[in-house]
Amino acid sequence: MDFTEPEHIQLLRDSLARFTAKHMPREQARLWDKNDHFPEQVFKALGEAGMMSLVVPEVYGGAGRDILACMVVIEELSKRSMAVAVPYIMSACYAGMNLTESASDQQKRDLLPKVAEGKIMFAYGWTEPDVGSDVASVKTTAKRTDGKVIINGSKRFCTGGGIADYLYTVCNSDPHGERYKNLSIVLIPKGAPGFEVKHMDMMGFKGAGTTDITLDNVEVPEDHILGGPDGWNQGWKMIAGPGLDVEKLEVAAMALGLGQAAFDDAWNYAQDRIQFGKAVSTYQSIRHKLADMKTALHASRLMLYNAAWMATNNMRAGVETSMTKLFVTEQCKLVCQEAQTILGAYGYSKEFDTERYVRDSLLMPIIGGTSSIQRNNIVNWSGLAKA
Repeated sequence: MDFTEPEHIQLLRDSLARFTAKHMPREQARLWDKNDHFPEQVFKALGEAGMMSLVVPEVYGGAGRDILACMVVIEELSKRSMAVAVPYIMSACYAGMNLTESASDQQKRDLLPKVAEGKIMFAYGWTEPDVGSDVASVKTTAKRTDGKVIINGSKRFCTGGGIADYLYTVCNSDPHGERYKNLSIVLIPKGAPGFEVKHMDMMGFKGAGTTDITLDNVEVPEDHILGGPDGWNQGWKMIAGPGLDVEKLEVAAMALGLGQAAFDDAWNYAQDRIQFGKAVSTYQSIRHKLADMKTALHASRLMLYNAAWMATNNMRAGVETSMTKLFVTEQCKLVCQEAQTILGAYGYSKEFDTERYVRDSLLMPIIGGTSSIQRNNIVNWSGLAKA
């Protein structure tokens, strides 16, 4: 086995380091977080740099399917700001990967070139006020009539719902149908009549914005059903397919980048901070914390890259991606909290990035399927008997 990082990934990291230094200085990242601001010009520059094309097939103007490269972009952007990392995911992953996996030929021709250019984003409309992990129980309805689809309902915790071009909306399309066979996904464009967005004030994950969305008799053409008319009542297959595996990796990549940033800051601080006449990095209690943090990040990176390699090669990796999402996000939370401990009171100050890392880390085990759901996936999909 060769664990050497491919040359194109090394070049990608170098390019992202230059991009971050130029377009995402720390001072700006703090302001984006403070103001819950989406830096649209930075996102545009990211698209111009070709970063959204990494999972789009070449026939549509992309660079082909390279899940590992995409995860590295998420990781590197997350080290500096979720205000850029999350919109990147909304474009490359929510739009690019889902369209590639499930869209009709016409939808791919119309939308994937825009993804490759960084000109389109999707927000997920999965969660509802009374529906979280149990996505199959959504109450938002979609009805077909005269070549159109009419959607009614509400969606909650829609990350980027105010900046996305489309809401990737999971609907109950057959109220009397069999569970899992009564779901459809409809692409609802922003600005559609009856589409109302309300901003939610969250503890962290600032920038893209978290929203509630109300859908009141929203009407779209039938060709907005993901997969075209043939995609009607086929939504669960689209949710539970390879795209779900990759979504878990997207969250793990954010968590890895976040944890690495917290570790780097703590590592540097420990060497600069002088107490009792010497750097705190000389004290065993601090050295052991840093050793454990570094070990956790190394293990997280190996798990993420292995699962990303499996996904790139179209291998079903439900258990591996669930293990990765579970482990990396939980370790991220621990690493960020240890970093805050090392910085002491400074780690609690908004003048230092560690405070933001901790806030963002708390969400990682929740989004993309909670840690409890991942544990269920791991044992269920591994064939552990229930009775």
